[in-house]
Amino acid sequence: MSVWALGINHTTAPLDLRGRFAFALEQIKPKLASLRAAVPTHPEAAILSTCNRTEIYGASEQAPIDHALGWLANVGGVDAAVLRPHVYALEDAEAARHAFRVASGLDSMVLGEPQILGQMKSAVRVAEEAGALGTTLNQLFQRSFSVAKEVRSTTEIGAHSISMAAAAVRLAAQLFEDLSQVRVLFVGAGEMIELAATHFAAKSPKSMAIANRTLDRGERLAARFGAEVMRLADLPERLHEFDAVVSCTASTLPIIGLGAVESALKQRKRRPMFMVDLAVPRDIEPEVQKLEDVYLYTVDDLSNVVQTGQANRQAAVEQAEAIIDAGVQSFMHWLLLRDPKRGVVPVIRRLQAQADQWQGVEIARARRLLARGATVDEALEALARGLTQKMLHGALAELQGADPDQREAVMRTVERLFLRSSPRER
Repeated sequence: MSVWALGINHTTAPLDLRGRFAFALEQIKPKLASLRAAVPTHPEAAILSTCNRTEIYGASEQAPIDHALGWLANVGGVDAAVLRPHVYALEDAEAARHAFRVASGLDSMVLGEPQILGQMKSAVRVAEEAGALGTTLNQLFQRSFSVAKEVRSTTEIGAHSISMAAAAVRLAAQLFEDLSQVRVLFVGAGEMIELAATHFAAKSPKSMAIANRTLDRGERLAARFGAEVMRLADLPERLHEFDAVVSCTASTLPIIGLGAVESALKQRKRRPMFMVDLAVPRDIEPEVQKLEDVYLYTVDDLSNVVQTGQANRQAAVEQAEAIIDAGVQSFMHWLLLRDPKRGVVPVIRRLQAQADQWQGVEIARARRLLARGATVDEALEALARGLTQKMLHGALAELQGADPDQREAVMRTVERLFLRSSPRER
């Protein structure tokens, strides 16, 4: 059995290309069904999709990288040849190491960020619900979670990390002299918006508002921060009221267009607007960035900000990598033991089958003895004698037939297997 990973992330693919492969959580289950149908081996599979990455994890007898790449390209509506330069494909130990690094936050744009672990757990839950998660892939992910927990509890990998939300506040502070005089609009009501609202609220802005497609979810989040709530449909008419806009929704198309922003700027008499688009695909049309009085940042634009201070965590990274290496070795040992060609599990199964066969033969013989009038003690003695002879036959034959040069090694092996004291004898 082989484990493998195929994906694109913020280091291998530009934002607009990643946007083609961004799947909402509710889309994952049908996508898994489509993937497994498209790959001849029908592998165990899970799909992890965040603003920074889309990755397929699989387990099968052979790694069907080309088939998985073809499926991904087709889903994203691009030619496989166009996608291939941006894709990384990993197998076995390297795939396991990648999964462990992702879960631990070492492969994130924000080093040590904790959100990815929850996102990976959600991906596993959906794969399990879809019936796509088998023993091998489940083991890979459970070990990923265990390694991530050890990394976070024994190293300072997450210390002083700058999240996307915190980076947005830092950039806003560079544009506006006093954030307490800024009106902030949050578009969406998901986890990333909640984080952004938390960071902005700490600066006590003049006002905060949340625009969401459904009012009930927006109202719950707005109540936490004393913010106003508004419908997404009202956004174009009210956009001019806000100095800062932070957007992150699951929309597959931009929801803030160039025309709406141009209209807002006119009503603001060219007062600058600070805009952060944390969504993948984009929530704000990229052409907005060309407007003179708009400062628009995407998730990729924030990468330089979130890298600040990472050099101070190099020691923690080295500690984390050591933990991950140990986890990879342990997982590969587990995988090797289950290899039908090299592992011990098939041998264990054959031994158990052989023992069951012997047991059946001797029980049948004991029953025949009882039917012929033998006593229970006689039948039990015959059963024990028959089992003992069968178990010792192979070892005795090896001892007697061993080459003189090998006899010493055979003797030690037989002693180790058969002459150990039982728990009751100790």
